[in-house]
Amino acid sequence: MPKLPKLPAPPLPAALQEPPPRPGESNGKGGPIEDAKAAGINVVDWVDERTSLSGAGRWLMFRKVPKGTNWFYTLGSATMFAFLSQAVTGVFLAMYYRPDPAGGAYESIRHVTNEVFLGQFVRGMHKWGSSVMVILVFLHMGRTFLFGAYKYPRELNWVIGVVLLILTMVMSFTGYLLPFDQRAYWATIVGVNINGTGPLIGPYLSDFLRAGPEFGATTLSRFYAIHMLLLPGAIVALIGAHLYLVAKLGTTAPPWMKAEQNPELRKVDV
Repeated sequence: MPKLPKLPAPPLPAALQEPPPRPGESNGKGGPIEDAKAAGINVVDWVDERTSLSGAGRWLMFRKVPKGTNWFYTLGSATMFAFLSQAVTGVFLAMYYRPDPAGGAYESIRHVTNEVFLGQFVRGMHKWGSSVMVILVFLHMGRTFLFGAYKYPRELNWVIGVVLLILTMVMSFTGYLLPFDQRAYWATIVGVNINGTGPLIGPYLSDFLRAGPEFGATTLSRFYAIHMLLLPGAIVALIGAHLYLVAKLGTTAPPWMKAEQNPELRKVDV
């Protein structure tokens, strides 16, 4: 007797059928990588639904870049990276540092350098990174000035950049005393005396830095508090305002691109 062909199974009722996965979800049949990807998307969607950060992220990250942008425009990002490196290495150094002028400060630095695992490497990153940050700040300010990026409507951003430059120099000055060796001690005395020669606020500024009329035990604590608490907070706040204005106003094209777009600017009246 010939075999009858197999008939397809009747479809399940709609109530018993497995619903198709929604966008960003997995049906469990794509493997662990797809499941992990879908889980990450779900977490991001969950956070974004409650915070609406995606709009702010698009506003910050996606913007028009002027023609002629080159590597000179990365000096600001490099400076911010140097500051983040200083912040991370500074936190690790603060875990071992003791602002004690009676040998504790110098001994804690010696302990970090010679005995703590990777202590010399972290201290070297912090020490030389401060010089790198100062150099990058000056280069960034010079590029901004030469490219005319301080003009309308970016005057406020230029003022914030000047304040950040001053705070960076003060950060380097206050951090120089913290090892509390002979070089740091006498260099800081010279620096504070130079500040005292300034007009009007010079003597008051010197008294504030010394924490009194003379260089004493509380001077190191004053420098440590300024270096670790006051200046980093002010720099973070100003960097936030600086980035906001950069995202809002955009960046300027190089001056030679403006001259090419407007040939009349290159004409000289005789």
